Amino acid sequence: MFVSFFPRPRIFFLSVVAWIALAVGLWSLGAKEWGAAVGLPQPPVGQPPIIGVAVFWSKPMLWFCLYYWAAVALFASAWRIAAPHRWTRWSIWGSALIVFMTYVQVRVSVAINAWFGPFYDLVQAALGHVGHVKLSQFYGQLLTFSQVALIAVTAGVLTLFFASHYVFRWRTAMNDYYISHWPTLRTIEGASQRIQEDTMRFSSTVEDLGVSLVNSVMTLIAFLPVLMTLSVKVTTLPLVGAVPHALVVAAVLWALLGTGFLALIGVRLPGLSFRNQRVEAAFRKELVYGEDDEGRARPATLNELFANVRTNYFRLYFNYLYFNVGRILYLQIDNVFAYVVLGPTIVAGAITLGLLQQILNAFDQVRSSFQYLVTSWTTIVELQSIYKRLRAFEATIGGGTLPAIEAPAIGSETVGVPI
Repeated sequence: MFVSFFPRPRIFFLSVVAWIALAVGLWSLGAKEWGAAVGLPQPPVGQPPIIGVAVFWSKPMLWFCLYYWAAVALFASAWRIAAPHRWTRWSIWGSALIVFMTYVQVRVSVAINAWFGPFYDLVQAALGHVGHVKLSQFYGQLLTFSQVALIAVTAGVLTLFFASHYVFRWRTAMNDYYISHWPTLRTIEGASQRIQEDTMRFSSTVEDLGVSLVNSVMTLIAFLPVLMTLSVKVTTLPLVGAVPHALVVAAVLWALLGTGFLALIGVRLPGLSFRNQRVEAAFRKELVYGEDDEGRARPATLNELFANVRTNYFRLYFNYLYFNVGRILYLQIDNVFAYVVLGPTIVAGAITLGLLQQILNAFDQVRSSFQYLVTSWTTIVELQSIYKRLRAFEATIGGGTLPAIEAPAIGSETVGVPI
């Protein structure tokens, strides 16, 4: 799954984590200020934030881009020398580009959040004092938003286009790798499906989850300081009272509660999903054999195989029943949770409409970042089941021991598949 696309996967991913930690550490310890040496200094402390599209070609943004791509170039060059690999350009440079475009989209969210303040304060002023705000001022704010939105559209479309090619390259790498071992792999149950379908699903699902994770981490890094600054205006939580950094505390605790709750009630889903693929593969395989052999795919055999399919589906439906009850209930409460937290502050009139919108957006961004597992749990379950199927390939190629769940089916001529 990984060795076909990444050079020395175990060491590679450890080096990725170490290099990111080093790059982030240097940035925090002073690399942010190095841009002054090339004419790209950071803004003075206390300077108002840039509102609008100009933030994307500001000097701090340009210096970050130079720093990021210099770090990527050093990392890619080191691996190209240490372990040349056919897919390095896609696995390293392609991954770096997707991460960078994800960062641009996060910066769009930050720019829109900064725009919320002056825009909604303008709306409040217009509603409270007729004739106080000119129509040109109002439409000027909307024009500022449209410019930022254009950046969002461009970045989003380009990211999706490139990610599609990235996923297909990864699938191609896995396809070539497994086909080169086909004489060994052909004896595994559903081998054709695993190469044709599971490689496609694995690469696309990992890419989706990876981008979502990177987006969540970057959003958290970008919005957590914003939320901490805004927490100065919100010092009290309902039923709790005064709490330092109240908004941050509420967002973290609520997200952790939801993540733990859904992980608990969904613990059986990965195994059931994996078994579902096995019984479907056994049923489909018998039908395929029946197309060429009159002695195969007899009604009794097919009925037994389909009974296995039905049994596992009904178990899956039942488990998803209570899982979805918990998930949907949590997400519905989540829609109004920010207003519950802000209730005392709103009633006290301690904030303006513009500041309220900034707080709501920043709170939602931080909370949703911590809820990565909540929103991705169903996809993670699907990925785990695909991973278990492809692990059999890895074990067979490497001469290792097959996973226990595979053992009964491999090399067996029996019709039934254990549930």
